Amino acid sequence: MKKSLLILATLFTHFTAGADDIDTITVQDQDTSLESPGFEVPYPALPLSARVISSQKLQDQRVHRLSDITLIDASVTDSYNASGYWDFISIRGFTLDNRYNFLREGLPINAQTSIPLDNKERIEVLKGLSSVQAGSASPGGMINYVVKRPTEKRLLKLNTEISSEGNWLLGADASGRIAGAEQFGYRLNVAHENLRPPIDNSEGTRSLLSLANDWRASSTSLLESDIEWSRRSQPTQAAFSLLGNTLPAVQDPRLNLNNQSWSKPVVFEGLTATLRWTQKLNSHLTWVTTVGIQNLQTDDRLAYPYGCSAENNFDRYCSDGTFDLYDFRSDNERRDTQAARTALQLQTQTGPVAHQLNVGYVGTKMQENYEKQAYNFVGIGKVDGSVQLPGNGALNDENTNRESSVSEFFIYDTATFGAWRGWLGARINDIQRRSIRTDGSRVTNFRENFVLPWAALSYQISDELLTYVSYGEGVETYVIPNRNGYTHPGQFVPDVISKQFELGLRRTQDTLTWGLAAFQIDRPTVEDQRPAFQIDGKALHQGLELDLQKKWQQVELGASGMWLHASRKDSVLNPSINGKRPVNLPDHTLRVQGVYHLTSVPGLSVDTRLSYEGDRAVTADNSIMLEAWTRWDVGSSYHFGPSDKATLVRLSVENVTDQKYWKESPTQYGHIYLYPGMERLVTLSLQTHL
Repeated sequence: MKKSLLILATLFTHFTAGADDIDTITVQDQDTSLESPGFEVPYPALPLSARVISSQKLQDQRVHRLSDITLIDASVTDSYNASGYWDFISIRGFTLDNRYNFLREGLPINAQTSIPLDNKERIEVLKGLSSVQAGSASPGGMINYVVKRPTEKRLLKLNTEISSEGNWLLGADASGRIAGAEQFGYRLNVAHENLRPPIDNSEGTRSLLSLANDWRASSTSLLESDIEWSRRSQPTQAAFSLLGNTLPAVQDPRLNLNNQSWSKPVVFEGLTATLRWTQKLNSHLTWVTTVGIQNLQTDDRLAYPYGCSAENNFDRYCSDGTFDLYDFRSDNERRDTQAARTALQLQTQTGPVAHQLNVGYVGTKMQENYEKQAYNFVGIGKVDGSVQLPGNGALNDENTNRESSVSEFFIYDTATFGAWRGWLGARINDIQRRSIRTDGSRVTNFRENFVLPWAALSYQISDELLTYVSYGEGVETYVIPNRNGYTHPGQFVPDVISKQFELGLRRTQDTLTWGLAAFQIDRPTVEDQRPAFQIDGKALHQGLELDLQKKWQQVELGASGMWLHASRKDSVLNPSINGKRPVNLPDHTLRVQGVYHLTSVPGLSVDTRLSYEGDRAVTADNSIMLEAWTRWDVGSSYHFGPSDKATLVRLSVENVTDQKYWKESPTQYGHIYLYPGMERLVTLSLQTHL
């Protein structure tokens, strides 16, 4: 890394003379820009499928946490989302790895925490193509959080919100340039929320304080920084499950089985900061370097229903509605991440072909340190939540500390010849990972190197219409558990290389934007069936995505749909699941949003949102399925006052019909869980510019 920085510094001193203004440091329209791949090309011209959700859309669509984007994009679905815990989401049918599939300002972060959205300018959702952005990661895609940056004009915005459950939020967003020193800018975000979801025993609080600054050192140099502190304290939601071999009727969505007198909240506290230097060396060459840190501390607690010892069945509850209950406590978990990314962007010409070359390095170090935890059986509970049991917080269970160091060198070339663009790239990865139990046992240690290619070809049919085809590879790394009963414990599994093909067609106009993408992802599957821990066949996901945005004079319409054919192939350990659908994946999803602006009352609009998901498999053999469900939300908003200092009042009703349904059925930690959909919720919010 030091050598790379020295080389870049030498190039900097050589090219600085005669550099043009740093006109590339401008934020494009937040609905069409895409920062995370690192290309200086607007998203409509990129040969990949993605969604950019701006801060305005986050507010309009009532997105309070990452999992709420499942109500906007049909390719994104729930994958074990409990109130009060960190988010798990699936893209194109693959659950993202919270350690390796998340970025902030283009840098890797650990998403095993609660990430606030109040200070985020947008969320970028890259679908598939993990080789563009990461070394070892799930093939589903990547999430990149982009921080709000200083504005040119003075901004002071207050945000308040209250719900029918008593949830309330106070927030402020202040920005501008410093008087008398306009080369310095600031962006301050503060928020505090009393959390009162429509779930019993889930009351909590969260707070955020963040500051972003920039310094325009010269017309060709820009220094940007930000620091963010957040804290969330809230009891998490314990899920339901199968009752023996029976799918139970949908339970009261308010009932929380984490309702023991000794239940404690889960506490997430985090400090995250980044520093980015952008230097335009000349009209053809730009150097961007970003460094970041993330320090997380978590107290993870739960009255944990898990399995049925009475029936010797530990992946579901008992047939009579009872379950084994454990007192789980893991306090003072620490997760620290340091990351750096440096890259040169060169624009050049070779005859009639224009090239955009991006060469760089990403270095990431992640450490997870734990103390002993409590995981103690305390008795038999019931699914009606009526049984109170004594707690046992004795710390008698060992935990596992982890370290990961990743070095990635990447190179991308975009070659433009008339209406054609060729895209070719590769990431060269060196990964070192180590784990050890808190008592010094079960040590695993391995190092791997691999190269991940990515290639695409696009054709600009017209100014508005683009078609493309692409191919990419991703990798995931696994280690056989270092414990008795496994064959070759502590050894790593051969590289799990996933492959994706994608074909897309996209049209972009002022009033009409639509896109079609067909994809196929082939991913080897690692099965844990002691004594075997090995690659066992593969998962094949084939799908078609549709996105549509249309505007008329008074009406706005958005629609997103995905058809997904996912199946297990070539399993030797469990041949009965071959040809079956993986659990917790709907085979088709649809999201529709509409807004109608009333001309009779200027500033008044009404909106609606419809979310539909097909059935999901609960068990691996597909013998038990969740029914398809539809949720309907409605709302209204009213703008008044001067356009530059408008006040906005919103009223929203989520699940307006109070539909009762099982939302998802994840298999997590070796157990089948059931989460009900949220019951009807009314929210009133006020946003004021001062």
